[in-house]
Amino acid sequence: MQDRARTTRRSLLESAAQLFVERGYAGTSVNDICARSGRTSGAVYFHYSSKEKLALAVVRDRFAAWPQLSAYYTAPDVPPLERLVALSFEIARVLCQDVVARAGARLWAERRSIDAVVPTPFAAWTAAATRLLADARSRGELAAGVEPAGAAPALVCAFFGLYSLSGDGTPREDEFVSRLDQWWRLVLNALQARPDPGALIASARAWLPVGGPDARRERRPGPGA
Repeated sequence: MQDRARTTRRSLLESAAQLFVERGYAGTSVNDICARSGRTSGAVYFHYSSKEKLALAVVRDRFAAWPQLSAYYTAPDVPPLERLVALSFEIARVLCQDVVARAGARLWAERRSIDAVVPTPFAAWTAAATRLLADARSRGELAAGVEPAGAAPALVCAFFGLYSLSGDGTPREDEFVSRLDQWWRLVLNALQARPDPGALIASARAWLPVGGPDARRERRPGPGA
């Protein structure tokens, strides 16, 4: 794809994402996307063929696959539950700061109004959470009776529910992070073999790279390190 075509395609996707966040899928038309992007309807249909295809592209771009997950759950020197908590705070940051990710979340919530199968975001999240919980169990860090395969989807769905119900689906980052912190303090009491939620959360947030997945990924000392 030529640079000009790539630029047009990205402009259309980001303009559509902004509108989907502001108005929802049903409240956004192709004409609205043209007006916001400064492109013609011909450009929209050339690159995406329909509003449905454009919506699916938005979901896939940031929300469904989460290719950046690996940066936050493969660090071998960090305890698995700490990695899981760090991962959740990074996803929270992206959902609050990235309009395409927010649009993907809203489109998923409105998927029944879209005449297409909207990709689920939960497969990648759940696989990462299952692996981390299994690692925690093998290291003796997981509470007795917690089954990774059952706990992981419950955690992922609860996280998404917390996001969806915060700030009308577009929460302020500080408010959502505060709620996520409180949620983890409750959940970790049930997950940890020797519960100490405050210390684990503080440590997880301390090593999380500033600036997201493209930033430096080495661990930074947490409190008491």
